[in-house]
Amino acid sequence: MSKKSENKVLAQNKKASHDYFIEDTYECGLVLTGTEIKSLRQGRANIGDAFATIRNGEAFVHNMHISPFEQGNRHNPGDPTRARKLLLRKAEINKLFGLAKQEGYTLVPLKVYVRNGFAKLLLGLGKGKKQYDKRDTAAKRDAQRDIQRALREKQKIAR
Repeated sequence: MSKKSENKVLAQNKKASHDYFIEDTYECGLVLTGTEIKSLRQGRANIGDAFATIRNGEAFVHNMHISPFEQGNRHNPGDPTRARKLLLRKAEINKLFGLAKQEGYTLVPLKVYVRNGFAKLLLGLGKGKKQYDKRDTAAKRDAQRDIQRALREKQKIAR
């Protein structure tokens, strides 16, 4: 079995699920230079502040930081946070453009990974959470954790 078939997560936006209700996800390719993909494979990427836009029928991701490759050559890009083009089908771009134009929706990069040797970005359509939504989500998570803890204790006693 070759290593190309495995999915290795290189960068993940953990705050996205805290700040947004993710309603739909799309997998898209990334247009990168040779030294950027080498740096990305080393795990030197950050998508914490990244966001996606659609301009002139093309999708771009902004503020995705990929550190310059140390052994790079003159083709190393000077700006690590430059806008990078996303590879999506025309129908998906049009659908995302219509959905993202609605009030309160944004395109949020969720994670960057390698699939079959190509860099992919999981793009989520998110609606921003209010402060009370964040507290409600935290309360539900804590309640679920307490329930699981109680069930584990009950199973230990039953044995």
